[in-house]
This record gives sequence, C-alpha cells and structure tokens, in this order.
Amino acid sequence: MKITVKEICEKFWDLEEKYELNHMLIQDTYPWQLIRVYVYYEIARKLNVFESAQQASITRADKIKSLTPFIKNSLLYNPAKGKEKDVLIFDHPRKVMFKGEYRDIYSYFLPQALDDFNQSYELIETPYLNKHYTNRKNKKDKNGKKYIRYNDKILLESYIYKNKNRNKIPFTEEELNKINQIEKAIENTFSDINRGYMITIDLFRIMEDHILNFQYEYEKYKEIFEKKKPRKIFIVVAYENKVIVAAAKSKGIEVVELQHGTISRYHLGYSYPTSTMLKNGKIKEIEYFPDKILTFGEYWNNACYYPIHPKNLITMGFPYFEENVREYYNMYNEDENKTRVLFISQGVIGKYLSEFAYDLTMTILGKKEFDEMMSEYENNTLPNNIKLDKNNFIKDNKQYEFIYKLHPGEYETWIENYPYLIRTLELVQEEKNISFKVIDDNKTPLYELFATSEYQIGAFSTAIYEGLSFNCKTFIIDVPGIEYLDDLIQYDIVKKVDDVKIVADEIQSETSQHFQRRINRNYFFKNYDRSAYFKIFSTY
Repeated sequence: MKITVKEICEKFWDLEEKYELNHMLIQDTYPWQLIRVYVYYEIARKLNVFESAQQASITRADKIKSLTPFIKNSLLYNPAKGKEKDVLIFDHPRKVMFKGEYRDIYSYFLPQALDDFNQSYELIETPYLNKHYTNRKNKKDKNGKKYIRYNDKILLESYIYKNKNRNKIPFTEEELNKINQIEKAIENTFSDINRGYMITIDLFRIMEDHILNFQYEYEKYKEIFEKKKPRKIFIVVAYENKVIVAAAKSKGIEVVELQHGTISRYHLGYSYPTSTMLKNGKIKEIEYFPDKILTFGEYWNNACYYPIHPKNLITMGFPYFEENVREYYNMYNEDENKTRVLFISQGVIGKYLSEFAYDLTMTILGKKEFDEMMSEYENNTLPNNIKLDKNNFIKDNKQYEFIYKLHPGEYETWIENYPYLIRTLELVQEEKNISFKVIDDNKTPLYELFATSEYQIGAFSTAIYEGLSFNCKTFIIDVPGIEYLDDLIQYDIVKKVDDVKIVADEIQSETSQHFQRRINRNYFFKNYDRSAYFKIFSTY
C-alpha cells in the first residue's frame, strides 16, 4: 500500500516534535525552518508520492547566456541603490499576460493601493527562469518615478559565494552529530521494507547549501533594509524567501505575505501544528514566518495550523480573480449540444492526470473495449462469431469536447513527458462526436474555459477552487495530495474518483448524479476589500 501525504506529514510532525527541529540552532541560523518544505518534497519524491515538477530545466548554456543580463541588471537596477521607502514589495517571479502586459497576478494591484495610502514603495523583482518579464519602463508611481529594481546582483553573488565556500562552514562536532542523527531518523522513519520503499537523504548537503545561501543573502538584505528603512514588506511565497523574512524581522520590519495558492493542513509552507512549535514544552515563535497574511477569503483563514494569531490572517480577496469573473462569468458554451470537460493539470500529478484523461476519453468513445478486442483478435483469442465494428462500441450520439489545460511549467516538456496525451490526440482526430485539445500556451484565458465548461477534473490546484466558483461540476482524481481537499470532499462540494467509469456515467447521463450542491463564490474568494490596508497601516 502506497504511503499517503497525510502519513508523510504526520510522521514529519512527529520528528519535528521529538527533535524540536524548528528551533534547532546551527551556525547561528534555524536551518530546519529554511529546508522544511524542501525536505518534505524530497521525501515525497523519493517515495514516489509526487512526481518532479514537469518544468523545463535551465541548461548550462542557458546560464552562461543569461550571465550578461545578470551583470547588467546588477549594475543598473541594484536594489541597494535608491532612496528610503515606506514599503518594499517582493512579488512572484512568474508573470502572466494580463491586460496586454506581463504581471504578477498576486500583487499587481499593490502599487495603486500604496499610492492611494500615500506610501512610497519599491518593488524588488526576482527573475523567472533567468529572465525578467515586467516592462519596467511602464511602471511608475504617482510621482512619475520608476519603482522596479532587480535582485540579480544578490542571486549572482550568492551563487558564487555558495560554490566558493562549500565544505568550508566551520560546523562544530555537536552540530555535525545533530545533523547525522536527524538524517538517520528521517531515513528510518520513512523507510518501510514491508511496504517496499527505502529512502536515503543527504541532509548535510541540503543543510549546507541553504545555510550558505542564507548567510550571504541575509547580510545583503539587511544592508538594503538599513538603507531603505521600510516599515512594511509585502511578499509572495514567503516560504521560499525565508532569508528576506528573517532579515526584515531582525530590523523590526513587519512582513506581510499575499496568498498565492492553495493552503491546507498538509501544506508545510504554512502548517505548523502546536506540537511542532514546542521548545522545552512551551510554544515558541517560528522565527522565519511572516507577521501577517492577506488571504483570498475567509475559507483560507481556517485552512491549516498557522503559527500566527488568527487576527493576523486578514481577508482581502483576490483582485485578479475578481476582474476575470466580471469579464467571463456570464459566458457560455455556444454549442449547447456539446459537453465540455476541462482537465486542470499541474506538474506533480500531470502523469496521473494525463493517463486518466486518456482512459476517460477512450471510455466515452468506446475505443477501450474495441482496442481490447482488437488485441484479442490479433492474438487469435477472439471468438470467430464476433464481428469487429468500431461503431458498435460508441456509447451514444452526444457531442463531447475534452480540453487538457497544462500548467505553464508544463508547456515546454509535455510532449516528451505525457505520451498518453499524444496517443489520445492521435486516436480522436478523425472522430465526429468527440474532440480532444491540449492547451500549451496562454492564448485562451483559463477563466473563459471555466465559464464555458460543465465539468472540471483535476487534483489540488488553486484553479480547482476557481473553477468551483464558476459552478464547474468537479471531480478530483484520487492521487497523492488529495488530502488537501478533504473538507470539500466531506461536504460533497467535489467528488473523489479513482474510476473513469464513474465520470463517464455522470457526463453521459441526462441528469447529474453527483452534483446538487452549489457554493457561494465568496466562500473562497472575497471581493477585493481595500479596508484590509487599514489593518496593516494603522499600526504606524
């Protein structure tokens, strides 16, 4: 029996409690807080619970090619330069084309709000796959001043520092023994011969790399904060930017995170059960965690065991979602006789979902039975009185449109990684009652697909919640990570499935068999509430 995400997390939390890992001090850092999410995903991958994200990697040639712009950006847009600012923004590196330009969908609205609240600000942008996509020239504050700088200099110098100082950290014997003890504890905890899995993990190398990055970048960000003297920092994906959080808090600067995706009790970027926060039997602060989080809606405020007081979970809404709702919500499928089914892919479960999409398409089409009988025919095991006619296997005369929406990180690699999608495209290309399309670009807005689809099928992407808000009838395939949606399954908001026949029967039926309940859109995504800023800036 395969280990589940829930089991991994529970074992993980037990280790944290036993060894007080979140408060373990090594080389003047709290390294477990730095590596917590990384180690979790490393364990999950080694146990084959999650696939590696299907994102194109950066080759050595790419790195060499990008060296020149890194140097140029380091000189021209150095974040250490410039005047004092009330607020610094660290947005999401990946940008989306929205209203004619690339934007970070989780924070693009901040500059306007800060202008309205008379806050001076600067945005420090991280490259995505070694490139910057924001049109810096067009980004100006209300005084006509450009406000974007790049952190290329810090990243470049940190990379050099790490490689130069590897194997040179003066670990004490006590620290080395502690790392070795925890490494063995992890391997013993997550290895199970009876269930057929053994794992090894190089905890020393993981910890060394993260400590080296932290040591260099921590000092650099402190220098920036000392010069810019911000009173607030807004950040997206704080658990991947612990060094920024740590440096800011060391200078007494409040750190506010903007929600960027799904949060659940099994998301270790956010979830810290009380037992994992204990030090000598008493609750102790998680040092590298933001002070406040701006959430999409009230639902998320109770989604996990946050290590901060509930009053610091502030519901603000998701302006990007709200704007798209206004534009697309009332669209409909122009062909009322065609049932549209939308697959929402994501890298860690893409292989599972692509195979499910193939099986479902073939089941609806009847090809699965036909192919099985063809195989029997070719192996001379089919009775002579059975006549093979593909048309005998077509289930009905309804029209179906299957759309497989890839995550942007899958665009460049899906052809080699998802052979079942290629096979499906080949098998349905001449069919009249069914079509299958793979979307591997940003030309068709995701919200348009939600608005025009009757069903969506996926796992635990944030897009699932968005599709629900467009009243898509939602199937969740039973894959690792399904625990993230336990409450939605429990309250019959979504239907968990591991058999394509259940989905096929539903979409072929004239009346819905599984979906009677509808939800209020504000359940997940509150309308943009600007009063949230009063709760942040009122502390001045």
